[in-house]
Amino acid sequence: MSNNTEMTEEVKTAVEFMKSGKFEEAIEAFKDLLETHEENRAEILNNIGVAYANLGKNEEAEENFVNSLKINPTFAQTYINLADLYYKRQELELAIDILSTGESYLPNDAVISHYLARVYMEDSRLDLAIDELDKVLELQPENYDAYYDLAKVYFDMGDWSSAIANFESVVEYKPNNSLIYYYLGQSYEANDEIDKAISNYLKTLTINDKFHPAYKKLGILFLARKDYEDALEYFNEYIEHDIPQEEIDNTKKIIAKVEAMINEK
Repeated sequence: MSNNTEMTEEVKTAVEFMKSGKFEEAIEAFKDLLETHEENRAEILNNIGVAYANLGKNEEAEENFVNSLKINPTFAQTYINLADLYYKRQELELAIDILSTGESYLPNDAVISHYLARVYMEDSRLDLAIDELDKVLELQPENYDAYYDLAKVYFDMGDWSSAIANFESVVEYKPNNSLIYYYLGQSYEANDEIDKAISNYLKTLTINDKFHPAYKKLGILFLARKDYEDALEYFNEYIEHDIPQEEIDNTKKIIAKVEAMINEK
């Protein structure tokens, strides 16, 4: 924006309207800037589009985003905002098209490639999602969100070893995330590495002892290994949490059977 003091105040006013959720006022303020800020028209049109989107006026938002990109096809944020508009309307093909266009202009923009990957995931185009996530990790080798998404894609594809490798990469950056350890446990369990599955479910509970699905998983795995005492412990812990009554009743039946097995020993 211009360094002109008067214009700076006008810009600050428009931005404050936006931040405070006064989107109608923000639109009018940004429209006024269009007349005097020719060099920033693409950015201003993008901001107007964002304000319209927040008002639920999607056609007006789309028009301003499109016009922004006509002026400056390398303005990355507008691709994201327009794709988000399409994504929320579940017009996934349009979201893919606009992000692909953005990627062609900005091949080194990891954010665009990552969003494109997530739309591909939503559209069950998993091979294409993998390609995009690989691009992201080439650009940002420590992007744990990309490793996480890649792990989820491989998990959904049934490629447990690749899922494990990528979840393990996430753990390097997010060592205190109970959900990641839970997913790792699931991946190891699916890959028939039961000891490692148990280890990761236990880590889940070390971080968050209220993560109740891990108690059930541990009960099931210990039961499968005929470690009845441990299975009983975790099933009993499981039903102490806020779970549906039907689930409690079914688990109590399992507990009764495990207790019977212990008594028979």
